[in-house]
Amino acid sequence: MSPNLLRRGAETAPRPSAPDRDPVGRFSRSGPTGRWRRALFVAAVALTVLVGAGVAVAMDRPVTGTTTALPPTGSPTPSVGPAAGPFETGPIPSASGTPSVAPAAPGPVLRLPGPVPASGSGVFGYEERPGPVLGRTGVLRRFRVAVEAGSGEDVHAFAGAVQAALAGPGSWVDGGLRLQRVGRSAPADFTIFLATAGTAARLCSAGGVDIRVGGRPYTSCRVRGRVILNLDRWRTSVPHFVAAGVPLVEYRLYVVNHEVGHQLGHGHERCPGPGRPAPVMQQQTLFLDGCRSNPWPYRAGRRYAGPPV
Repeated sequence: MSPNLLRRGAETAPRPSAPDRDPVGRFSRSGPTGRWRRALFVAAVALTVLVGAGVAVAMDRPVTGTTTALPPTGSPTPSVGPAAGPFETGPIPSASGTPSVAPAAPGPVLRLPGPVPASGSGVFGYEERPGPVLGRTGVLRRFRVAVEAGSGEDVHAFAGAVQAALAGPGSWVDGGLRLQRVGRSAPADFTIFLATAGTAARLCSAGGVDIRVGGRPYTSCRVRGRVILNLDRWRTSVPHFVAAGVPLVEYRLYVVNHEVGHQLGHGHERCPGPGRPAPVMQQQTLFLDGCRSNPWPYRAGRRYAGPPV
């Protein structure tokens, strides 16, 4: 062998400590083992290319079969297990972190909002359903209940309010009297009307009672077997009751018992003393004169009255 050939071979022969880099950048050793590794690597690369081509083809095809919607990116994953159960109830934290306080319950209704019809048709609808006998002993007085058409009031609701006022405890039936509501065609001792201010003024005036205050129909009245309640007062009460926080339902109890008291023969009474309950026959619609509002003629089972006017 020539020196030149030996020199070239020496320059090209692999050194054990100097691995060559194959064409794809992998290190391999010369000899059969190195060739086997290169073949294995080439096969792996070819397989990767084939798989990638298959994925590319699959992505061009529409998805078929059943699909499962995944939560959108950034959406919380639904909880499973105890954390997904019922939440404990308690104060809801506010934006500041302080538990929010539930709003207070609304106070009593002192007057109804909105306009009140000043006049109606003058025609009345009657409650035809009879009521139970109120009271245990005494003379039985029968009465009807009617509401003016155009007043915006329901006759059944009005009949219920009248029934509550006359049933007590504390009403006139606590004094040895019985009362019963009857239908329009049944015999009755008197009728309780709910009328607009204009109609109430006309009916009261026909019986000789002027209900005007300051030139306008204001109070209610009783005339010849008729108890006539002014719709204005029924819906809006009176200013001094409202200012004192007296509920509208209490004013209604009062005005029914006051006017029915006239029908039963009772006259007006005065306040018996500052701070004391007003007698039901006091003109509480106009003034209290230092007394406290009171809707009942009987208190603790005894007749409560003031000095006569």
